[in-house]
Amino acid sequence: MLRRTLVLVLPALTVVAHAADTDADNAGPAGHRVSTAQLQQLLAQRFPLRYPVPGLLNLDLQTPRLTMLPEQNRLRAEMPVVAAGPALHQTHQGSFDVDFALRYEASDRTVRAHRLRLGRLRFPSLQPGAVELLNTYAPALAEQSLSEVVLHQLQPQDLKAIDAMGMQPGPITVTKDGLVLGLVLKPL
Repeated sequence: MLRRTLVLVLPALTVVAHAADTDADNAGPAGHRVSTAQLQQLLAQRFPLRYPVPGLLNLDLQTPRLTMLPEQNRLRAEMPVVAAGPALHQTHQGSFDVDFALRYEASDRTVRAHRLRLGRLRFPSLQPGAVELLNTYAPALAEQSLSEVVLHQLQPQDLKAIDAMGMQPGPITVTKDGLVLGLVLKPL
Protein backbone atom coordinates (compact mmCIF):
# COMPACT_ATOMS: atom_id res chain seq x y z
CA MET A 1 0.00 0.00 0.00
CA LEU A 2 2.83 2.41 0.85
CA ARG A 3 4.49 1.64 -2.48
CA ARG A 4 1.24 2.34 -4.36
CA THR A 5 0.81 5.63 -2.51
CA LEU A 6 4.38 6.65 -3.34
CA VAL A 7 3.84 5.78 -7.01
CA LEU A 8 0.85 8.12 -7.07
CA VAL A 9 2.33 10.92 -4.97
CA LEU A 10 5.89 11.13 -6.35
CA PRO A 11 4.85 12.36 -9.82
CA ALA A 12 2.58 14.92 -8.15
CA LEU A 13 5.43 16.14 -5.94
CA THR A 14 7.65 16.41 -9.01
CA VAL A 15 5.03 18.63 -10.70
CA VAL A 16 4.75 20.81 -7.61
CA ALA A 17 8.53 21.03 -7.22
CA HIS A 18 8.86 21.96 -10.90
CA ALA A 19 6.11 24.57 -10.51
CA ALA A 20 7.87 25.97 -7.45
CA ASP A 21 11.22 26.12 -9.30
CA THR A 22 9.55 27.78 -12.29
CA ASP A 23 7.77 30.22 -10.02
CA ALA A 24 10.99 31.06 -8.20
CA ASP A 25 12.57 31.79 -11.58
CA ASN A 26 9.57 33.84 -12.78
CA ALA A 27 8.80 35.41 -9.38
CA GLY A 28 5.09 34.72 -9.92
CA PRO A 29 2.35 32.75 -8.21
CA ALA A 30 2.43 28.94 -8.17
CA GLY A 31 0.00 26.92 -10.25
CA HIS A 32 -0.84 25.85 -13.79
CA ARG A 33 0.42 28.44 -16.30
CA VAL A 34 -1.24 29.40 -19.57
CA SER A 35 0.60 31.82 -21.85
CA THR A 36 -0.98 34.72 -23.70
CA ALA A 37 -0.03 33.00 -26.97
CA GLN A 38 -1.93 29.84 -25.94
CA LEU A 39 -5.02 31.91 -25.07
CA GLN A 40 -4.78 33.83 -28.34
CA GLN A 41 -4.47 30.61 -30.33
CA LEU A 42 -7.58 29.04 -28.79
CA LEU A 43 -9.57 32.24 -29.22
CA ALA A 44 -8.59 32.47 -32.91
CA GLN A 45 -10.31 29.13 -33.53
CA ARG A 46 -13.69 30.68 -32.63
CA PHE A 47 -13.55 33.65 -35.03
CA PRO A 48 -14.64 35.26 -37.32
CA LEU A 49 -18.27 35.50 -36.22
CA ARG A 50 -21.10 37.08 -38.24
CA TYR A 51 -24.05 38.92 -36.73
CA PRO A 52 -26.59 39.89 -39.41
CA VAL A 53 -29.27 42.53 -38.97
CA PRO A 54 -31.55 41.29 -41.79
CA GLY A 55 -31.98 43.75 -44.64
CA LEU A 56 -29.71 46.35 -43.02
CA LEU A 57 -26.19 45.20 -42.31
CA ASN A 58 -23.81 42.48 -41.20
CA LEU A 59 -21.37 42.88 -38.35
CA ASP A 60 -18.40 40.54 -38.71
CA LEU A 61 -16.21 40.13 -35.64
CA GLN A 62 -12.62 39.27 -36.43
CA THR A 63 -10.19 37.54 -34.05
CA PRO A 64 -9.74 39.66 -30.92
CA ARG A 65 -6.29 40.76 -29.77
CA LEU A 66 -5.77 40.01 -26.09
CA THR A 67 -3.96 42.21 -23.59
CA MET A 68 -3.25 41.14 -20.02
CA LEU A 69 -4.32 43.59 -17.29
CA PRO A 70 -2.52 42.14 -14.24
CA GLU A 71 -3.13 45.21 -12.06
CA GLN A 72 -6.90 44.61 -12.44
CA ASN A 73 -6.69 40.79 -12.69
CA ARG A 74 -8.60 41.05 -15.98
CA LEU A 75 -8.00 40.71 -19.72
CA ARG A 76 -8.82 43.15 -22.51
CA ALA A 77 -9.87 42.08 -25.97
CA GLU A 78 -9.67 44.56 -28.83
CA MET A 79 -12.41 43.37 -31.18
CA PRO A 80 -11.97 44.31 -34.85
CA VAL A 81 -15.37 44.66 -36.55
CA VAL A 82 -16.29 44.88 -40.22
CA ALA A 83 -19.69 46.46 -40.91
CA ALA A 84 -21.27 46.15 -44.35
CA GLY A 85 -24.70 45.94 -45.91
CA PRO A 86 -27.42 47.90 -47.72
CA ALA A 87 -27.81 50.46 -44.92
CA LEU A 88 -24.12 51.39 -45.06
CA HIS A 89 -23.48 51.47 -48.85
CA GLN A 90 -19.88 50.31 -48.34
CA THR A 91 -17.69 48.28 -45.99
CA HIS A 92 -16.41 49.98 -42.84
CA GLN A 93 -13.63 48.83 -40.51
CA GLY A 94 -14.04 49.50 -36.82
CA SER A 95 -13.36 48.09 -33.38
CA PHE A 96 -14.41 48.05 -29.77
CA ASP A 97 -12.75 46.98 -26.55
CA VAL A 98 -14.13 44.68 -23.93
CA ASP A 99 -12.41 43.71 -20.71
CA PHE A 100 -13.39 40.78 -18.55
CA ALA A 101 -12.60 38.66 -15.53
CA LEU A 102 -12.05 34.91 -15.61
CA ARG A 103 -13.56 31.96 -13.83
CA TYR A 104 -12.79 28.25 -13.70
CA GLU A 105 -15.61 25.83 -14.61
CA ALA A 106 -14.85 22.48 -12.98
CA SER A 107 -17.56 20.55 -14.88
CA ASP A 108 -15.61 20.77 -18.16
CA ARG A 109 -12.18 21.94 -16.86
CA THR A 110 -12.39 25.30 -18.66
CA VAL A 111 -11.32 28.86 -18.00
CA ARG A 112 -14.09 31.21 -19.14
CA ALA A 113 -14.59 34.94 -19.62
CA HIS A 114 -17.21 36.60 -17.44
CA ARG A 115 -18.15 40.01 -15.95
CA LEU A 116 -17.69 41.84 -19.25
CA ARG A 117 -17.20 45.61 -19.43
CA LEU A 118 -17.80 46.96 -22.91
CA GLY A 119 -16.24 50.00 -24.58
CA ARG A 120 -17.94 51.93 -27.37
CA LEU A 121 -17.74 50.95 -31.02
CA ARG A 122 -15.31 53.03 -33.08
CA PHE A 123 -15.86 53.42 -36.83
CA PRO A 124 -13.79 56.35 -38.13
CA SER A 125 -15.34 56.23 -41.63
CA LEU A 126 -18.98 56.21 -40.48
CA GLN A 127 -21.23 59.16 -39.66
CA PRO A 128 -21.70 59.67 -35.89
CA GLY A 129 -25.42 58.83 -36.12
CA ALA A 130 -24.65 55.48 -37.72
CA VAL A 131 -22.05 54.74 -35.06
CA GLU A 132 -24.64 55.49 -32.35
CA LEU A 133 -27.06 53.09 -34.03
CA LEU A 134 -24.38 50.38 -34.08
CA ASN A 135 -23.59 51.07 -30.43
CA THR A 136 -27.14 50.01 -29.58
CA TYR A 137 -26.16 46.52 -30.83
CA ALA A 138 -22.70 46.48 -29.23
CA PRO A 139 -23.64 45.15 -25.76
CA ALA A 140 -25.57 42.22 -27.25
CA LEU A 141 -22.75 41.59 -29.71
CA ALA A 142 -20.14 41.48 -26.94
CA GLU A 143 -22.35 39.33 -24.74
CA GLN A 144 -22.94 36.81 -27.55
CA SER A 145 -19.35 36.70 -28.72
CA LEU A 146 -17.39 36.72 -25.44
CA SER A 147 -19.50 36.05 -22.37
CA GLU A 148 -18.56 32.66 -20.99
CA VAL A 149 -16.32 32.02 -24.02
CA VAL A 150 -13.79 29.27 -23.30
CA LEU A 151 -10.25 30.67 -23.24
CA HIS A 152 -8.51 27.50 -22.09
CA GLN A 153 -9.36 23.90 -21.28
CA LEU A 154 -7.29 21.77 -18.95
CA GLN A 155 -6.68 18.25 -20.18
CA PRO A 156 -7.23 15.23 -17.90
CA GLN A 157 -3.45 14.66 -17.76
CA ASP A 158 -3.03 18.27 -16.53
CA LEU A 159 -5.20 17.45 -13.52
CA LYS A 160 -3.94 13.92 -12.79
CA ALA A 161 -1.00 14.92 -10.57
CA ILE A 162 -2.95 17.77 -8.98
CA ASP A 163 -5.84 15.42 -8.21
CA ALA A 164 -3.49 12.82 -6.67
CA MET A 165 -2.38 15.48 -4.16
CA GLY A 166 -5.97 16.22 -3.15
CA MET A 167 -5.90 19.61 -4.85
CA GLN A 168 -7.90 21.36 -7.53
CA PRO A 169 -7.67 24.56 -9.59
CA GLY A 170 -8.52 27.64 -7.57
CA PRO A 171 -8.16 31.37 -8.07
CA ILE A 172 -6.98 32.66 -11.44
CA THR A 173 -4.26 35.31 -11.52
CA VAL A 174 -3.60 37.39 -14.62
CA THR A 175 0.11 38.09 -15.12
CA LYS A 176 1.88 40.13 -17.80
CA ASP A 177 2.65 36.88 -19.64
CA GLY A 178 -0.65 35.03 -19.30
CA LEU A 179 -2.61 33.27 -16.55
CA VAL A 180 -1.82 31.19 -13.51
CA LEU A 181 -4.49 28.84 -12.19
CA GLY A 182 -3.78 28.59 -8.49
CA LEU A 183 -4.12 25.33 -6.62
CA VAL A 184 -6.31 24.82 -3.53
CA LEU A 185 -7.09 21.80 -1.37
CA LYS A 186 -10.20 19.87 -2.37
CA PRO A 187 -13.01 20.07 0.18
CA LEU A 188 -13.37 16.96 2.34
